[in-house]
Amino acid sequence: MLCITVCFAPAARVVHSLQLQLPEGACVRDAVALCAQDVRFEGAFARGQLRAYASIWGVKAAADQVLQDQDRIELCRPLRVDPKVARRERFAKQGARSAGLFAKRRPGAKPGY
Repeated sequence: MLCITVCFAPAARVVHSLQLQLPEGACVRDAVALCAQDVRFEGAFARGQLRAYASIWGVKAAADQVLQDQDRIELCRPLRVDPKVARRERFAKQGARSAGLFAKRRPGAKPGY
């Protein structure tokens, strides 16, 4: 028997985990199907289909990937905002003088150094 942990974070700073016992040769699809029955994981599914993608220890995994003992499957929800766009908006809001390379400048130094 394999001992597998499945984790899902429906919101920031909220993580649900589920310990599963699966037979040898089980794949990611089998573990995801079992956790679909748990009420805490319903945010990861829409109409019975997985909305998020699955990863094993942070590395994207195919549904037919065979599991090993002590694997941790993470159900990753889709991003709400593109990280590049979020960074640009944050930088525009903070201003050029209080963010990034320009935040801590030596007295008397040229801008950008």
